[in-house]
Amino acid sequence: MIVRWGLGELSPVLAELGIERPLLVASPRWRLDIDAATRWTEVPSDRVAEAAERAGDGVVAVGGGSAIDLGKAISAEADVPLVSVPTTYAGAEWTTYFGIRDPERKMKGGGAGAHLGAAVYEPELTLNLPRAETVGTAMNALAHCAEAMYAEGHNAAGDAHAVQGASLIGEWLPRVVEEPHDLRARTKLLEGAMHAGAALGASMLALGHAMAQALGGRYGLPHGAMNALTLPEALRFNEEVAPDAVRRFREEVGADVEELAALGGFERLRDFGVPEADLPEVAAATVQRAGAKANPRPASAADVEQLLHNIY
Repeated sequence: MIVRWGLGELSPVLAELGIERPLLVASPRWRLDIDAATRWTEVPSDRVAEAAERAGDGVVAVGGGSAIDLGKAISAEADVPLVSVPTTYAGAEWTTYFGIRDPERKMKGGGAGAHLGAAVYEPELTLNLPRAETVGTAMNALAHCAEAMYAEGHNAAGDAHAVQGASLIGEWLPRVVEEPHDLRARTKLLEGAMHAGAALGASMLALGHAMAQALGGRYGLPHGAMNALTLPEALRFNEEVAPDAVRRFREEVGADVEELAALGGFERLRDFGVPEADLPEVAAATVQRAGAKANPRPASAADVEQLLHNIY
């Protein structure tokens, strides 16, 4: 995948990929100086087939994980390359997998097979990202780093990116929260998220993400916020079987993971309106997910239910 920094690189990247008239997937607030065939502003959207009919010779997705996942779904459906311009720290631009949500953000399905052409990073697009979304998506990126270091199939290339990502996120996330319009701090945090995404692309997800996906998909909750809550419990659960990886991850972050989550106001699951009576069903759904199956320590539904109760 081509990686470039600076919005001025977008047009050259499109030319390099042979994309002349792409479909632009972006909410109305994003303005790009490209010759788009048309624009799809319903983000997120489960109308993938309809959007794919307008894909032209490529897709440019601008936004967070929802916009980029939609771009990936359209790319797979229309069999055209995707160029992502991330405006959060979610890292969705690094995998061919995607989830599909309706406009109420409830999960409607998913798949794989996106044609990843390029990612173009522009830190200025993150300057007005609110605190909750900043911390949530950065915690999602941090979870990518952790899981890349111990998920089934983890490897040296993924570890190298995970270490860099964890270090940058741990150092710069508090600074961004303190000075949200500091462009250098935002740039460093986005660089950390880029490495986290590359780590994700080289490895797999694990239990923390599986819990976050089950919660977010069922209730329409922000994926980053759910990862912020589930990551600390997943780390404690896996420390028994992957002590070296968890220790190194904590050392690279250099900060308490729960304290980083608290920067976004993420402390308890009950704060998001999840009914406690539903936790057994969420746990049962979690253990069926690929991330739970790739976790280094097998987790039963009872194990996951206890982890969910711990953060409730």
